[in-house]
Amino acid sequence: MTLDELGAIVKRPAPYLSLLENGKKQPRLNLVVELAAALGVDMSELLDPDPPNRRDALEIALLRSQDTALFDSLHLPPVKPSAKLDNETLTHLVGLHEALRERSGLDTAGSEEVRRANGDVATWLAGRSGYLEEVEAEARLALASSGYSGEGPFSSRNLLDLTAKAGFEIHPVEDMPSFARSIIDLDHHRVYIAQRDSLRTRQARKAVLQTLAGFLLGHETDPDLDTFLRQRVETAYFAAAVLVPEEPVLARLRSAMENHDIDVEDVKELFYVSYEMAAWRTVNLATHHLEIDTHLVVSDEMGVVVKAYANDGAPIPRDAHGGMETQRLCRRWGARMTFESAERYGTHHQYTDTPEGTFFCTTHVEATREPATAVTVGVPFSEARWFRGRDTENRETSTCPDPACCRAAPAELAMKWSDKVIVSARSQGRILGLLAPDPYPELDMPEVLDLVEAHSKG
Repeated sequence: MTLDELGAIVKRPAPYLSLLENGKKQPRLNLVVELAAALGVDMSELLDPDPPNRRDALEIALLRSQDTALFDSLHLPPVKPSAKLDNETLTHLVGLHEALRERSGLDTAGSEEVRRANGDVATWLAGRSGYLEEVEAEARLALASSGYSGEGPFSSRNLLDLTAKAGFEIHPVEDMPSFARSIIDLDHHRVYIAQRDSLRTRQARKAVLQTLAGFLLGHETDPDLDTFLRQRVETAYFAAAVLVPEEPVLARLRSAMENHDIDVEDVKELFYVSYEMAAWRTVNLATHHLEIDTHLVVSDEMGVVVKAYANDGAPIPRDAHGGMETQRLCRRWGARMTFESAERYGTHHQYTDTPEGTFFCTTHVEATREPATAVTVGVPFSEARWFRGRDTENRETSTCPDPACCRAAPAELAMKWSDKVIVSARSQGRILGLLAPDPYPELDMPEVLDLVEAHSKG
């Protein structure tokens, strides 16, 4: 079969298929499925990553280096690796690109650079109203490939079928390193995950989907810092979009909206996912489909923000770059008041009056996590009418960032106990954080390779 004949079947031009054939372009999952069917082969036969020879390896490396967000940011014309480009020059160019990537990655980024990139990602996501259309489209293709029925939870059988369609097998192992969510063996087309006794079923689905997301979304394998953080969001979004599919959850949300009864707990139970994932999906779709602006905050008992998103003007504290992570919430907010409520692990509804207006929120503490985290979904007062719990009598006033709101003790109390109180703080964790060379721990690659080698013989 010629490339022209194959192209007629899969509706792609022959020059493009030539680039795929030589590893110089990365296809999407649906095209790989079509090519495998047209050629009468298993998908795994089309996914061998090894270049035929050293020259091809160099050409592929140069083309992939020029097909990155980092290269686009340089505003330089790409270099075509034609026959006129000798191996020595090609090696030189590839080496320069590799050095540039290393200097722009996580290993060399300081905390200020990470905060800057994190703020840019927050702006990027809010600018899309929390809805990533391209990722939703890829999730729909994945659902179709998995045989998902169109309603209810995404099952373990669906997960196995999707993984097989992508050319991999899932292998639960008992010796998974504690720092790894999963490990991919490209040689044997395996995805290693922790045994189910240490990784529960719903977590295992999420772990595998996040692992596959990089392949299905065509993510860069060695991204710069900005691209890494954006891909991280897309990976989590993809897993959520498969486990809580857009069409069935949107039907549920629209029905709930008609009845003024939107509640994250219903999404959680319907699709058998964590409360946090159900909250993210509700927020992902709220503005784009329901025209409801929202905010979502995941925080600990001290009010420190772990994850956050907002497009409704809620006065969530931000750093100088616009990032919300690591900032501390006001003590009057529902995310912190829930830890003081009688039903600490129930659902806490609250109205909060702030300098930016009044907001309604629903907070749920995920007690199964260690430490426990609070997941809060909130909306402006005018949108509270669509949500369950809107009749709550819980109401607080927050004037943060005014220190008098909750950061400073009342003057009379402060004067009474001035110089009479000494606090012995737990400082070791903070000292270790300051001593760390960067905010990301190194992976123990020898442990990873030991695992892959041990299981490759089985």
